[in-house]
Amino acid sequence: MQLKDLILTFSQLGDFILDENNAELIKQWSYATRNENAWFTEDNVKLALNNTAKYYLNKEQLENFVVANHIETNISPKKVGIVMAGNIPVVGFHDLLCVVLSGNIAMVKLSSSDSILMRFLIHKIFEINPELKELIRVVDKLNAAEAMIATGSDNTAKHFEYYFSKIPHIIRKNRTSVAILTGAESRTHLANLGNDIFQYFGLGCRNVSKMFVPKGYTFDKFYESIEYWSTISIHHKYNNNYDYNKSVLLVNKTPHFDNGFLLLKEDTALVSAISVCHFEYYESENHLKELISNHQEKIQCIVSKERTFKNSFDFGEAQSPHLNDFADGVNTIEFLKNI
Repeated sequence: MQLKDLILTFSQLGDFILDENNAELIKQWSYATRNENAWFTEDNVKLALNNTAKYYLNKEQLENFVVANHIETNISPKKVGIVMAGNIPVVGFHDLLCVVLSGNIAMVKLSSSDSILMRFLIHKIFEINPELKELIRVVDKLNAAEAMIATGSDNTAKHFEYYFSKIPHIIRKNRTSVAILTGAESRTHLANLGNDIFQYFGLGCRNVSKMFVPKGYTFDKFYESIEYWSTISIHHKYNNNYDYNKSVLLVNKTPHFDNGFLLLKEDTALVSAISVCHFEYYESENHLKELISNHQEKIQCIVSKERTFKNSFDFGEAQSPHLNDFADGVNTIEFLKNI
């Protein structure tokens, strides 16, 4: 299939998602999705779909992506297995898009936590262009795969490495994201940081789970700026996590801050529990760079005020990756071109 036809198909999917005339159908999708996974609320499904449409399925952006990555029509397609994660809605769609654009055949192993919404999208793709049934196959087993893209936890990654050791592969492990604060942030900056922390309940690898703050930093302004997120505690799963983690901190007499829906704890670890955000003090710019460097392999992305820190995103942008924001910094297209 010609690249121009693939671009047209995916851009039409994006148009479908963003078309207000389809809002009721999208709402029905979200209800079905929520029944499968209680973390996938209507707001989260809508956010994930809209971001996918805006940043992955825009015709001009797709054309630029193809040119920038020197993608050409593939005359000898390979069967590429995709083991999708299910921590946030349609998180595996970028891999699917890359495999198909590269002219290969996507053999998709859906996550049990995100099977319904992904099936809806794949079926819509087939409605738009039935020829893509030859390039996208939802499967239960990946024995026939000639290359593999798999995303999972650190533990499952070990199994993936073993099972797929004899074929080309990308194996992704646990990662998380961090924020760098200087104390000069406005309330708007901090409110946007709240989005990076709370969107998708903090379940994504691009969600901020830790803040690096200057020595002597106080969190009063931060807490005031994120107050609009207080309604997150209405969600029973999130609130159960908050109650549990608060109890653990209190029983262990661990020093912490608490505003009623987010617990802040000083901790050198990057990954924090749901409803908890870690923080660590830095004493100088060099000290900060050292702290970041020590964790580089586990950081998905960094957010800072107006992208002042090198290779960072602005506050509020963590969950809005563009086509060229490849997971783990590994260019999926280059991998697919060389299998």
